[in-house]
Amino acid sequence: MRNGDRTVRCFIAYPEVPNKAHAVIVIHEIFGMTDWVRGVVDQLAEAGYIAIAPDLLSGMGPNGGGSEALGGPDGVRGVIGRLPPDQITSDLNAVAKYVTALPAADGTVSVGGFCWGGSQAFRYATNNKDLQADCVFYGTAPDSAEAIARINCPVDGFYGGNDARVGATIPRTKEMMQAAGKTYEPVTYPGAGHGFMRTGEQSTDDSNPNRKARNEAWARWKEILAGLKSN
Repeated sequence: MRNGDRTVRCFIAYPEVPNKAHAVIVIHEIFGMTDWVRGVVDQLAEAGYIAIAPDLLSGMGPNGGGSEALGGPDGVRGVIGRLPPDQITSDLNAVAKYVTALPAADGTVSVGGFCWGGSQAFRYATNNKDLQADCVFYGTAPDSAEAIARINCPVDGFYGGNDARVGATIPRTKEMMQAAGKTYEPVTYPGAGHGFMRTGEQSTDDSNPNRKARNEAWARWKEILAGLKSN
């Protein structure tokens, strides 16, 4: 997909449905584009949505490569924190424009992000007034009342009870969102750690707190999206 002079590589999956579908932009973790992120896209398509995950590290690796060219998690982390915010926003805007214009799309879009991508999803809501929903998985909010005031959609937060670093930001986020008259619904899953959507998927024990949180969060995400479809 093109964004001006940038080529942004994306992974996209389509649902098997008879009608045009809502689109969901998936923003990857700090690990960049991974098989797990592609799995999230596939699961959203299975639930009835067009899902697309851009590799926001496209062109940032050696020889113009993306996440796969950066030598693993350490290499990705060394680059992802230096991505220009305006470039991230521009890439996401290009993705939103592309996916909502697809013949199979109904023209509506929401966003969901994880970890680093959760924070980017929250920030993106301050830059795209057309989002129908913003699902933030263990990400933090922009610390700017001016930015928060630009949010035009409900924000639903998904947090782990054992994720003290991110959890400590929730009260401040509640205050800022309430002061701005914005809708913010955080849910904290007891016993779950940071990254529970990934680690919970790796467990087969339904009593495992991360597994339990992952299953409950997926059900909640799909319920939010189903509510959008009925509007």
